[in-house]
Amino acid sequence: MIDDGKPIFVQLAEQIENDIIDGVIEEESQIPSTNEFAAFYRINPATAGRGVNRLVEDGVVYKKRGIGMFVAQGARERLIAQRREGFREEYLRPLLREAAKLGIDPKQLSDMIRTEEVTA
Repeated sequence: MIDDGKPIFVQLAEQIENDIIDGVIEEESQIPSTNEFAAFYRINPATAGRGVNRLVEDGVVYKKRGIGMFVAQGARERLIAQRREGFREEYLRPLLREAAKLGIDPKQLSDMIRTEEVTA
């Protein structure tokens, strides 16, 4: 999980988001505590808390007092929508600009994408 380019709390929040999107953590299910995250990833509990609190601020998880943190209803759909918009901004628009510079029209680009093998 540790990537020197991003703060650890951001990486933790993104990992939880990925688990929600992938269905590893389902909506209305409880997520591990900040102490559990801290122990698992070997990070400071305050850092883990910042990552979880970021998700609370974004409405992805919510706290049930005295019980723990849970994934909000509709969180998966919201995260997917956010990621799609981010994908458009970070990848699609630059791709289209570069294709235009190279004289690649939308149909040619579409054909290139269709013939490219996707590996996950």
